[in-house]
Amino acid sequence: MPSNGEQQPPGKGDQEPSGGSGPDSPSQGQRGSSQRPPTPPQQKPSAESSGSEPPEYTVYRSRRGLLSRLRSADVSSLRERARRSYRRLGRGGQKADDQPATAPKPLLKRTLKWIALAAAVWVAISFLAFAVSAQLQEFKLAGGAKDALHGNPFLLVKPQTILVMGTDARPPDTKEPGAAPAQKCFDQQSHGDAPHGGCSQGQFRADSLMLIRAGGGHFRKLSIPRDSFAEVPGHEPQKINAAYAFGGAALQIRTIEKFLGIQIDHVVIIDFTGFQDFIDAIGGVKVDVPQKLCADISGGSGNGQGGVTLHLAKGENTLDGTKALAYARIREPSPCPGTGKSAFATGYDDRDRAKAQQAVIAGIKGRLTSPLRLPYNFIHGPLIGWNAPQAFVSDMGFFTMPQLILSSVVGGSNTNVLCTEVPTPCSPGPLGSTEVPQSERQRAVNKLLG
Repeated sequence: MPSNGEQQPPGKGDQEPSGGSGPDSPSQGQRGSSQRPPTPPQQKPSAESSGSEPPEYTVYRSRRGLLSRLRSADVSSLRERARRSYRRLGRGGQKADDQPATAPKPLLKRTLKWIALAAAVWVAISFLAFAVSAQLQEFKLAGGAKDALHGNPFLLVKPQTILVMGTDARPPDTKEPGAAPAQKCFDQQSHGDAPHGGCSQGQFRADSLMLIRAGGGHFRKLSIPRDSFAEVPGHEPQKINAAYAFGGAALQIRTIEKFLGIQIDHVVIIDFTGFQDFIDAIGGVKVDVPQKLCADISGGSGNGQGGVTLHLAKGENTLDGTKALAYARIREPSPCPGTGKSAFATGYDDRDRAKAQQAVIAGIKGRLTSPLRLPYNFIHGPLIGWNAPQAFVSDMGFFTMPQLILSSVVGGSNTNVLCTEVPTPCSPGPLGSTEVPQSERQRAVNKLLG
């Protein structure tokens, strides 16, 4: 043994005393250099190698926010997420590479979707054309006419009274009798201005006068004969249509209000050129002619004056823009060729003329509202949308005018003309006019207002 007291490791031949079990004594498995190294602890086979058990994993849960604690659990989103995961994976939890993630949409469904989108765009273009055109026409109305009105733009909420007028002025470049001497004079009467700046008073009168009661589920019409004897504010009593020649649309509005005892809410001044274009855009109008009718308007079509010759059979007739305007303007019919009675033989006056004008209005309504005309109106939508407001100058812009059209659809059709009762209560008046008694006026107003 060494002298310093340190323990010398046993040699190869040394014998370890038996029974040593102290804490510093090596274990039996650790003796000598020939003893085996300790066996490592066994590990459980992984799921990848065995394929029988899923791998172990730890689930971590984040802390819920303040707002999420107040909401109820969204189970539907979890179910949807599980369904998407199931579709992405095949059987046995493996991704199905040969199966698409989502099935392609059917061709018919995609086609219908694009057709619906194109139709919506086309309708939007048509409405935009209508809105722009209507607003441009509203700007043309004379300020005095706007100040004389009492209406508001909400036509559907409550019925309002609309005055529809046509004048006997014609553009200066036409060959028809009564053409305006200058363009500015024609613009004044077409916009409802009183004559001024070299344009003489008394030159252009109202050619037709009609009241429409529209809105609130109603649509009624009342025609006023243009030769009705009436008091014109600031002038001598005379034919009612003379008010337009003196003071434009504003004076005509005040004259009719005094004549019938009602308020005028909106005004429409017919533009004859735009009127023809509009009727052509909707494919013409159908009118029911009560008896055979022939007429030469503004000298007829063969005299070089730009006139129109009409030969209309009894019953239904389809008229284009030129013929429809001529039919509404007939004052004195001419003899018809052939046999059979015609309007020339039976008589034709302003009351018949007023009925013809209402028939044209009804024909326009029929073209716009008939289900059979829907494909045509849809295809020509932008053209109709632009030309419709060009047919008149009015205070009703793009917001109120569609309400008038809708009122004509849902309100039915109720027409009335002064002095058409049998026997007629009206009588001849001074200066070739027609005297309309107060009782007849009140009857017509009651029917108009409902």
